[in-house]
Parts: sequence; C-alpha cells; structure tokens
Amino acid sequence: MKQDWRGILIRRLLLLIGACLLLGLITGEYAWALVAGLSAYLYWNLRQLLRLHHWLQRSGPDELPPESSGVWGEVFDAIYHLQKRNQRARGRLQAVIDRVQESTAALKDAVIMLDRQGNLEWWNRAAGTLLGLKRKQDGGQPITNLVRHPRFKEYFEQENYREPLELPSPVNDHVRLQFQLTLYGNGEHLMLVRDVTRVHQLEQMRKDFVANVSHELRTPLTVITGYLETLLDNVDEVNPRWRRALQQMQQQGSRMQNLLNDLLLLARLEAADYPADNKPVAVDLLLLSIRNDAQALSGTRNHRISLDADATVKLKGSETELRSAFSNLVFNAVKYSPDGGEIRIRWWADAAGAHLSVQDSGIGIEARHLPRLTERFYRVDASRSINTGGTGLGLAIVKHVLIHHRGQLQIDSVIGKGSTFSCHFPPAQVVRR
Repeated sequence: MKQDWRGILIRRLLLLIGACLLLGLITGEYAWALVAGLSAYLYWNLRQLLRLHHWLQRSGPDELPPESSGVWGEVFDAIYHLQKRNQRARGRLQAVIDRVQESTAALKDAVIMLDRQGNLEWWNRAAGTLLGLKRKQDGGQPITNLVRHPRFKEYFEQENYREPLELPSPVNDHVRLQFQLTLYGNGEHLMLVRDVTRVHQLEQMRKDFVANVSHELRTPLTVITGYLETLLDNVDEVNPRWRRALQQMQQQGSRMQNLLNDLLLLARLEAADYPADNKPVAVDLLLLSIRNDAQALSGTRNHRISLDADATVKLKGSETELRSAFSNLVFNAVKYSPDGGEIRIRWWADAAGAHLSVQDSGIGIEARHLPRLTERFYRVDASRSINTGGTGLGLAIVKHVLIHHRGQLQIDSVIGKGSTFSCHFPPAQVVRR
C-alpha cells in the first residue's frame, strides 16, 4: 500500500474516533458511541472484502471490478490490471506452447516427454504412428509397459544414453526404430524415436552381401590352396624358379582364408542380438588355454605372458564368442609387442561387475586412432598389419562380442610404453562359484 493512502487511512480513523467521542459527549455514552462507530467502520470494510471475494470467484475474464471509493477502489483497480497482465502473459505463453506443439506435430520423428519415473506426460502425433500410443488410454502410463522389449527396459533403467538403441517397432515388426533418451530438468526424460527402416535395410543388404561373397569365395579359395599345398609337398619336382612364387601364393591364400573366416564370424555376430547359448563360462580356464596358445604363437620371440585370473568369477554367455574376442586381444598383444616384451592378462570382479585387461609393452597407439580402432579394416599402420598377418577385423569382432554380452571395451595407450585393452561386464552377467 502506498504511503499517502496510509496517512489518509490514519486520518480517517482518527476523524471517526473524534466523531464517536463527540457523539458520546452529547449522549453521555462514550463507550457505546465508540463501539457503534468502530462497528460501522468494520462492517463497511468487511462488506468491501466480501464484494472483492465475490468478484474474484464469479467474475468473467473481462468483467470490470465493482465500484468503490478510497483504498478499496485502488485495490479493485490494481487487482483488475494485474489480472489483465496475467491474461496477456498466459496468452503469449499459450501461443508459444501452441507453436511448439504444432511444430513437433509436423515432425516425422516421435517426441515423447516422460516424468522422472518414466510415465508418459505428452507426445506428438508421430509417436502414435510409430509406437501406437493412444491419447485417452496411455497418458500417465509407464513407457516400459508400452515398449516391452527387454533391451529397451535395460536401456531405460541404466540411465546411460550416450548411444541410441535400435529395436523393432511395437506396432509393426517390419519397421525399425531408433530410440534416443535425454535427461532434462529435474530428472525428466525426453525421448526421440526415429524410423530408420531404410538405413537398417541398407545395412542389412551390406551385411548379406559381405556374408554371401565371403561364403562363395571359400570354395574356390579352398581349391586353390589345396593345389598349392600339393605342389609344395612335391617341391623337388617343381622348377626352382616357381618355388618362391608358390610359397608366396600359399601365404597370401592362407591370409585370405583368415580374412574370410573373420568376415563370416562378424556376419554371424551382427545377425544376432544375444549369444545363442547363455551359460556360465569358466573364464579362468578359457584364459589359461588362450595364454598357452599365445605362448606358442610367440615362439622364439620369447614374450613373458603372465595370467592372473579369479577362478571364482564366471561370465554368462557364449564360450565360443568369448574365446574369439579374448584371443584377439591377447594375440594382438603378442603380434605388436617387441621380442622379449611383457604381456599381462588379468581377470577379476568387483562391485561394478567383471573385468578383463590385456596389457602389453608395445610401441603404443596415438590418441587420434583410438576412437576408430573397432572399425572394420581400420589400421593404424597398414604395413605393420601386413607384416603381422592381421585382417583389420579383430577389434570389430571384439566390439560385437562385447555388445552381445552387454560389455564395453576401453582402450588406453601411451606412445612408447604400450597399450591396455579392458573389457567391462555388468554385474548381471557375472556368476560367482
């Protein structure tokens, strides 16, 4: 309230008290005169308060305030102007909301707002098309009740949304969707869903092409290498000029066979989301076998290969796939470590899950190469891969095996000191003896 109205009220109250005292002097009843005067004043204020309450409760958006004088007239006018400002602000805000909803409704991608518990709050028209959401029935429902794929539930609960998730649509199995979650505000979720069926089909065509070509090449390559082996078994009867050529042809044929085997293995891994068998694997015995093979691969290079494996920790999954992934890491350490180098293999478990680390004393890898090491045919040094007989698919196979087993690959390397390849598996995959 402004200062001038406070003074006016005080003066009016003093004037009222003075009039009541004058009336008491005339009638000789000072107390009754004061009570009557103050009661009349209180009645008038209560009446104005009731008029204000009635106006606020029942008035329309454009209805003028009731007529009054003095400070109550100022109160009525101030509240009326405040209402008008709020109406204009709500109108501007509603216009912004309407434009946002219109723009998101025009998107072909689904936009879904979820609360902290994952319950549906709002979604656009595309969400109804892609996910089958119904406006009247699904509001407030948990999103995991409507998208019931087990991989989506794991993805939602892990709260690690750096990578998107691809799944079939719950409405149409022939439609492939990409889910991307983002946290905002006070733990709320914004989910974007995109139709990637076309991209998925192109990727599937590429995979099928690679798998089919690899399969078709195996038969002629087997015939060629077979005849080469026959010729080399009878090398004494072969013209000496052709001996070196035959040996190089056999070497390259063997390299092509390894490449085809890796391509076919990678195609099988990409074709399935989870391993065919999901049984507890004794990783310590598996690593012991791989260590012995690595020592044989080292041969005269005399690498020192140590193994520290917790025999009480098993891993749920496919032993064949895990052998392929772990042996790739260990054999790479042997190939790229200098003669007499040290290789350390460690398998252990803690509260975060199970872990495998393969540490070598090689030349190391530059940091710019690390993000691309798991790409197919990516080589840090092409000439070095040719010398070691690598196909460029080993780490791609490791990546897909870890995806099957819900694991992650971590690569740490220092130039001149070596590299450490670590596989991390969640507690759900761990079985203790």
